[in-house]
Amino acid sequence: MFRFANPEYLFILLVIPILIAIFIFYKIQRKRNIIKFGDPELLNQLMPNVSEVRPTVKFIIQMVSVALLVIVIARPQFGTKKEEVKRQGIEVMVALDISNSMLAEDVTPNRLGKSKQILSQLIDNMTNDKVGLVVFAGDAFTQLPITVDYVSAKMFLSSISPKLIARQGTAIGAAIDLAINSFNPKSVASKAIILITDGENHEDNAVEAAKLAQNKGVVVHVIGMGKPQGAPIPIEGTMSFRKDREGNVVVSKLNEEMCNEIASAGRGIYVRADNTNTALKAISKELDQLAKSEISTTTFSSFNEQYQSFAIIALILIIIDIFIFSRINKRLSRMKIFDLKDKL
Repeated sequence: MFRFANPEYLFILLVIPILIAIFIFYKIQRKRNIIKFGDPELLNQLMPNVSEVRPTVKFIIQMVSVALLVIVIARPQFGTKKEEVKRQGIEVMVALDISNSMLAEDVTPNRLGKSKQILSQLIDNMTNDKVGLVVFAGDAFTQLPITVDYVSAKMFLSSISPKLIARQGTAIGAAIDLAINSFNPKSVASKAIILITDGENHEDNAVEAAKLAQNKGVVVHVIGMGKPQGAPIPIEGTMSFRKDREGNVVVSKLNEEMCNEIASAGRGIYVRADNTNTALKAISKELDQLAKSEISTTTFSSFNEQYQSFAIIALILIIIDIFIFSRINKRLSRMKIFDLKDKL
């Protein structure tokens, strides 16, 4: 595959036709002026050192040189090849609760916003690790398959909101099961699931799912979002809070007991998030302790630069142009390069 790394410089080539038009106009005007002065053949005899061909040859060489130099700065590149890059790292799947209760503001800016901040910083700290993302509420689905593309991971992270899942609830077990199945079964890398939730209104057997993960060699860490005393859930776009059927304001509380049980079953740690970086530091420390294995990833190598040939040809033409004089030089007249054409 051929391409230019800086194709915007190719627009400079549009100047060359303009210069050619100006040169042709100059040559025509010059001939007309000579005819006005007298017989062209007689004038040629009076100006033996004047060459008609040399200026044209020099101009052609100069234009070709300019075109080649423009191509050089546009950086022509050719071909790519697949190569396998070996990385030392771990595999991490994040299961993020996006139920409405994650909008409670007992942490700043709210539980979901704080979760995104933690995950964003966690991704920034990764180098050769793989990361994936599962979101859940009443249902669970994969938002981002496991990858080393951290830019895409942060892009998907920024678009997450409770509106992604219509069915409300907290299907923690389904999220853990989906995270387990998202790992590459053939990979020997250490694996971990980071569950971020307030643990409220869980709908399935999350503890059993965590045990299953542990049996498959996957560690389950839990980050609890919120406070045990709870907070009301704001309704987006209003100044009101969510209410139950009886008209009472719903107070969402962090279920630390459930979070602890899940972490214990998954042989991981539980940490409650607050307005500091305590949770991030604790989880990062645990991930650093996991054995880093060789992760094989197929990528594309960079394009090969092809500007060198154009640069060499341009340099040769510039040198030739320097040694070609616009007028006939007596010392070099023996070379007879232009004699035949000069007489025409």
